[in-house]
Amino acid sequence: MLREEEIMDKEVAKCIEIMRNLVSDIQGAPYPGDEIKSELYSIWYEHVQRDAVNAFEYLDEHFTDKNEIKKTIDKLFK
Repeated sequence: MLREEEIMDKEVAKCIEIMRNLVSDIQGAPYPGDEIKSELYSIWYEHVQRDAVNAFEYLDEHFTDKNEIKKTIDKLFK
């Protein structure tokens, strides 16, 4: 059982890393206004899309059992 918990802990850590990257990209969004450069926006948009796709793929691959996710989240906050 411990081995399964270690694997899940690694998966949760990787998921947190992916989510942090996504949030960081979103926080780095160019401010909408008159001075926004289309190139800057395009670069930002590509980064956000890439990290969003990575996040969804990772979640789909590693967290298919919602009960397992709930148990892991509950353990994190105990």
